[in-house]
Amino acid sequence: MKNGAHEKELILASASPRRHEILTLAGFAHRVLTAPADEHEIALVPGHEKEGVIALARLKNRALREQLSPHVAVVLSADTIVCAGGAQGVLGKPKDPADAARMLRLLSGREHTVLTGVSICDTESGEETAFAEETAVRFRELSDTEIARYVESGDPLDKAGAYGYQSGACVFVEGIRGDYFNVVGLPVCRVAVELAKFGILPR
Repeated sequence: MKNGAHEKELILASASPRRHEILTLAGFAHRVLTAPADEHEIALVPGHEKEGVIALARLKNRALREQLSPHVAVVLSADTIVCAGGAQGVLGKPKDPADAARMLRLLSGREHTVLTGVSICDTESGEETAFAEETAVRFRELSDTEIARYVESGDPLDKAGAYGYQSGACVFVEGIRGDYFNVVGLPVCRVAVELAKFGILPR
């Protein structure tokens, strides 16, 4: 931030309550706004998932900026995907309980990768930074009964990969390599470093 400049408003372009909670926990004052974006515009190509998830985050950011204009702010957007590897590819949010159970069976006893793409843009200058963070997560073996009980709770139905590490699925995770908060939906350590470059600091 230039000397004498005022800190700009931070806007989180995401309806995710988890991202809002992470930013609040980290001490970032922000407002939550969303704008519709056609995510089908972006194809997640096997082997190029990082590029794809960054493109999704940038798409969401651009959609909100177009709605905001000419309001001056720093807009933060993100998108999280779960990569099961091999032919299983990317696991998004489950379509229904049966799909959630299918995803959990795929993840059982295996390591998978969580990718979060992030876009940060200053609406006044047009300056933007975009990146993806990666965290490896390993599940223990899950029984059919455990999977059924978790699916019945409703917790996995609005989450990529059909699980919430910060909620009921915490008992499934044997270990991780990388940022825990990245799995929840926002790699807040890296985000804080990048927001500082835009003059946005925690309170």
